[in-house]
Amino acid sequence: MIAYDVIREIEDAQKKSEIAEFHVGDTVRVHNRIKEGNRERIQVFEGTVLKRQGGSTNETFTVRKFSSGVGVEKTWPLHSPNVEKIEVVRRGKVRRAKLFYLRGRVGKRAKVKEKM
Repeated sequence: MIAYDVIREIEDAQKKSEIAEFHVGDTVRVHNRIKEGNRERIQVFEGTVLKRQGGSTNETFTVRKFSSGVGVEKTWPLHSPNVEKIEVVRRGKVRRAKLFYLRGRVGKRAKVKEKM
C-alpha cells in the first residue's frame, strides 16, 4: 500500500492545476510549445475535440482540423508541459463520447452543432 501512495504523490506533483473545462465536440485552440534547435515557440492548433481518454496524469485528448483540404489529427497528454494552454472557442452539442464518424466527413457535414 505504501508504494501506491508514493506513486499517487508523484502523479499529483506532475498534474497541472489550471485546465480549461472542455468536452468532446468542442472547438478548442491548443497552444503547443515547440522546440527547434535552441529556439522555442508557441504554435496554435485549432480544431474539434474527437475524444478524451484515460484518467489522472495519463489522460489524453485528440483534436481534428482541416488543413489545405486534408484532415489532420493530433493527440496530446492533458498534463503535458508542452501544452501551454487550451482555449475553448465554441461549445459543441454532441451525443457521443467519441466522434470518429467525423473522419469520414468533409465540409459542412463535418461540422458539429453549437450549444446555445
